Amino acid sequence: MACTPVFSSLRRRKSPLVGTFFAPVDLSDPALVQALASVAGDLVASSRAPVPSQRRNSRSLVRKVEMFLALFEFLREGRPSPLPPPATLCFKELYILLYRSRILLDYCAQSSRIWLLLQNAQISGHFHDLTQEISTLLDVLPLGDLALSPDVREQVELLQRQARRSKLHVDPRDEALRLRIYAFLDEFGKGRAPDPPVLREAFADGLGIRDAGACRAEVEFLEEQVYNQEEEVDLSVLNGVVALTRYARFSLFGFAGDEGDGERSGHHRRRYSRGGSSCSAIGEAGSLAVPKDFCCPISLDLMRDPVIVSTGQTYDRGCILRWVDDGHSTCPNSGQPLAHTRLVPNRALRSLISQWCAAHGVPYDPPEPSDAGAEGVVSGAISRAAVEANRATARLLVEQLAWAPEGAKAMAARELRLLAKNGKENRVCIADAGAIPPLRRLLSSPDPVAQENSVTAILNLSIHDKNKSRIMEEPGCLSSIVEVLTRGWTVEARENAAATLFSLSAVHEYKKTISNEEGAVEALAGLLRDGSPRGKKDAVTALFNLSTHVECWDRMVQSGAVSALVGSLVVDGVAEEAAGALALLVRQPAAAEAMGRDEKAVGGLVGLMRRGGPRG
Repeated sequence: MACTPVFSSLRRRKSPLVGTFFAPVDLSDPALVQALASVAGDLVASSRAPVPSQRRNSRSLVRKVEMFLALFEFLREGRPSPLPPPATLCFKELYILLYRSRILLDYCAQSSRIWLLLQNAQISGHFHDLTQEISTLLDVLPLGDLALSPDVREQVELLQRQARRSKLHVDPRDEALRLRIYAFLDEFGKGRAPDPPVLREAFADGLGIRDAGACRAEVEFLEEQVYNQEEEVDLSVLNGVVALTRYARFSLFGFAGDEGDGERSGHHRRRYSRGGSSCSAIGEAGSLAVPKDFCCPISLDLMRDPVIVSTGQTYDRGCILRWVDDGHSTCPNSGQPLAHTRLVPNRALRSLISQWCAAHGVPYDPPEPSDAGAEGVVSGAISRAAVEANRATARLLVEQLAWAPEGAKAMAARELRLLAKNGKENRVCIADAGAIPPLRRLLSSPDPVAQENSVTAILNLSIHDKNKSRIMEEPGCLSSIVEVLTRGWTVEARENAAATLFSLSAVHEYKKTISNEEGAVEALAGLLRDGSPRGKKDAVTALFNLSTHVECWDRMVQSGAVSALVGSLVVDGVAEEAAGALALLVRQPAAAEAMGRDEKAVGGLVGLMRRGGPRG
């Protein structure tokens, strides 16, 4: 079927109906009528299942399509003569209207209940728009030229009158329920959890969400909208609703009845590099190419706090400060003299980086802004609601983690890992709720899933600097992490243990403690030799961090780390970090001697210089 594009022009932007739609062309009249009957019949057949919201608007639209279907079936069975040209044009436009009606009904059927509730007025407007366009089309359809039977003509004229009289309908029950959701957010914003019976009535009776699995599906759908950011919706409100729904899941339905595997640790893994998320490590993790403009020209890492220098170039704040502190007075990228050392925050770029990271599950923990603007004040109440709801959820999960049976503990660890995936506030409230001690105990679990979730939860918590001290000060936590690195049940658990050591070693005073922990450096060296590409990356970045502390050098020589680093000089993806670590270690005579005895050292370095790399 040949088609010609027709561009929709609804007055509401970012509608599920916005896009390019195609009308059939080069069809005979019988084929056009057959196509219309097929589209209308499919729409009616697919609308048998009830939609979670917009019931009245959906039923009304389907009844209109049923009337059209009667018209098409009459024309298909009893009109062999050609259609009048005006009727043909109207039917082509009607084909598009039917197609858009199907899209809107599918959107309502496939969206989450809460999402439809938040979009209640807008979606009601889309139904009204379609009805108005149907009315306009019927006004110009030449009924008198179609030789319709009295019954069919009466139906079409009835449809015409109904479409003319149609008014925008916003279901008052849905609207009342939407306002109740906002009231729950307001309660959390004031530091109070909603009354459980009232919350249950809204979720179970009002929304039809009656078990943990349905609640989880709602959370996943809403989080997808946050990541996509394709709809016109206040993200602070949406984040608050996600937090509220997550809280409702555990406070109302507990931890039973949800057997989903959840997100595995290998998905959206926390990747790191020197002071930030390594662009190459992210690429290793999932074939994910980081936009070049998001990487600092100095470190080639994802920028955490992009700032603009006097030449107009953008760098990560920590990198350019170190550059200036080393005595340089020129721009690293352009070589131009720096007129001054004042750094201007590149807020636009930081926002783009944050959105990209959220969309791809990459951790991003930007520093707190020093000058909160009016926009932050406006959305503060709902943001506080999200924080308080997540805080209440964290308390429920930590309680489960501490006292529940082993299977429920694994589920609680998984949920804490997911909750800690994004947001400094979440990482703070989880640690404040006392999650680190029970997570540490779960590291020695015989259940591979529980161990993997617990070490990944600790990894995610360690992204926040203040949590690093809590992890290091927890008795036995460091040795348990090393134990997972050495003998973890799964590859993911061992790799995430290595990434945790790297994260913790970002604090200078912890580097010696980590290197002195029995088996830590040996396990990192072993992972660098024999691990997967991701494991090698985790191991080499951790070893590089340790090599920046002179009191770690002896331990690294004794543990065989020098040999592992030399062997990595020929491994793509880790060669540069290995060379950087060796460049520091060679200042220690024993390390220099070990490198001199290794016949691979000179060849590896020469090969690296010949190949070159992103850092030159």
